Amino acid sequence: MQRSAIRLGLIGDNIARSQSPRLHVLAGRLCGLDISYERLIPADMGRDFDAVFDLCVRDGFRGINITYPYKERVVSRLAVDQPAIAAIGACNTVVFDATPPHGFNTDYTGFMSAYRGAFGKAAPGAVAMAGAGGVGKAVAFGLAGLGCPRLALFDRDREKAHSLKQSLVEASLAVEVEIAGSIEEAVAGADGLVNCTPLGMVGYPGSAIPANLLGRQSWAFDAVYTPVDTQFLTDARAVGLSVISGYELFFHQGVDAFRFFTGASVDAAALRKALLEPHAGPEVAA
Repeated sequence: MQRSAIRLGLIGDNIARSQSPRLHVLAGRLCGLDISYERLIPADMGRDFDAVFDLCVRDGFRGINITYPYKERVVSRLAVDQPAIAAIGACNTVVFDATPPHGFNTDYTGFMSAYRGAFGKAAPGAVAMAGAGGVGKAVAFGLAGLGCPRLALFDRDREKAHSLKQSLVEASLAVEVEIAGSIEEAVAGADGLVNCTPLGMVGYPGSAIPANLLGRQSWAFDAVYTPVDTQFLTDARAVGLSVISGYELFFHQGVDAFRFFTGASVDAAALRKALLEPHAGPEVAA
């Protein structure tokens, strides 16, 4: 690694197939910046999350992304200046520019960009969402910002669902929030379906929203992007729903995070094209 390289990384579990290294390296090339980006898996490093975070502080990282299951845990280590992000209570982007470092949530902005890219100014309607963890919090606030009038939450950990509802209520957002006792109850009357659980990603087969519940809705979104074609989205397409893949969230949150890390705004269209080219850049190993 050259001395001038901007050192970035990703802390998370089950991230061996993450495309974040490629996105940030390619974005750097498009902006004339030398970027290095490392996957940091605590279990593989024989350390816990806090030890890996401290390592990044000591070793000169400019910034890091945070993914499952650490987006909520990291907040206590950060200065979160934006009220909306503080209300969400989860961060996926950390910039080591001060003590404590600054935290951001580009899942929140990235989801709204992904939705608008697919559906323009159309309101999402009533939404059923499975999963109320870190990404679920960001997406829920994004849905409220898009004009969702009713959000039905289901999480097997009911405390997580209640915590998210309380955060939305305290933020005085114009969305009615319900805690569903089952995914079947959540889906009833929904216009949109959202998966914010790990189900469907590599290592977590299946779908949080069974195929037999699909068909009366208009659209579906899956936060999972490895693979892009999850079981949930495959089932949704099969019954005619319009879908937004997790890749769109990945792409838009990455563009936003890159700007926080570097201060540079990458040409999103050029980056999207480069990412689609199989040999546009080397895969970056952790």
